[in-house]
Amino acid sequence: MAGLKFRVLLDSKDKNEVFRDILISDQDNYESLYRAILSAYNFSNDQMASFYISNENWDKGFEISLFDMSFGEDDSQILPGVMSTSKIGDFIQEPDQKIILVHDFLRMWIFLIELIDYTEETPDEVKIVLAVGNAPHEESKPAQDENLQFETDSEFEEEDDDEFGFSDFQDEYDY
Repeated sequence: MAGLKFRVLLDSKDKNEVFRDILISDQDNYESLYRAILSAYNFSNDQMASFYISNENWDKGFEISLFDMSFGEDDSQILPGVMSTSKIGDFIQEPDQKIILVHDFLRMWIFLIELIDYTEETPDEVKIVLAVGNAPHEESKPAQDENLQFETDSEFEEEDDDEFGFSDFQDEYDY
């Protein structure tokens, strides 16, 4: 067993760098890391989230979600890819392993996480060992769907429907 120190950088348009260094046991699970990140940034834990194991180019790889999304699969199986059952150490492939965390899929808060140090001593609990910069308020980023516009029924052009509710149209097949 060992301790892992991760640098957790909040990806934002703000020019001020905001990051936290978190020390956690390699035997702990991703849910513990997720809760530590939320606490370090003063974010709520009432949103969906997923970690993505990444590579040196920050490409999204294997997903580890907050909840089991298998819908109706055999509940007796413990599936990989769920934060509460996925050990952090099982997914460390590189000495500088990169991981992406997406918190709140409407606001799309993205955290870039990089393994920066191993310690031989295993920490008893998750610790925030360094905090740089002021975290933004979680509500300061607008939800992505606020920019979406949907047509309402009144915006559709009315079409002439026959008595069965079908529009007049030319059938391409002659029977």
